[in-house]
Amino acid sequence: MSNTNHPHHGKNFKRMREILGVKQETVALELGEDWDQKKVSRLEEKETIPDDLMDQIAKILNVPADAIKNFDEEKVVNIITNTFHDNSTNQGFNNHCTLNFNPIEKLVEVYDALLKEKDEKAALLERLLNEKK
Repeated sequence: MSNTNHPHHGKNFKRMREILGVKQETVALELGEDWDQKKVSRLEEKETIPDDLMDQIAKILNVPADAIKNFDEEKVVNIITNTFHDNSTNQGFNNHCTLNFNPIEKLVEVYDALLKEKDEKAALLERLLNEKK
């Protein structure tokens, strides 16, 4: 169960990074020369991440910093579960939810867009690294 009074920034960062499919090595490259995979791993163990560093991480993951700071996997699962499996929100209405889109297709579409963006960033990083050589 999550602790709503004191979110663990490092764990939230790690989970968000994993969900987005971003590797620690990629984050390290984006953060700069002083960073490597091990340092990112240690960062994920910290309860609090300074705001300036959190802003950099959020920019790398392309999400708002508050989304990382306040990430609650349990809430995300509850929202998805209640949205697609629980008819209790339809009280007094037709209990058959009619969607104008397939939620799975929408998730795949978003995932594909994230993968494309990740590939573009990787290509950019590779190009930048080759320029430095």
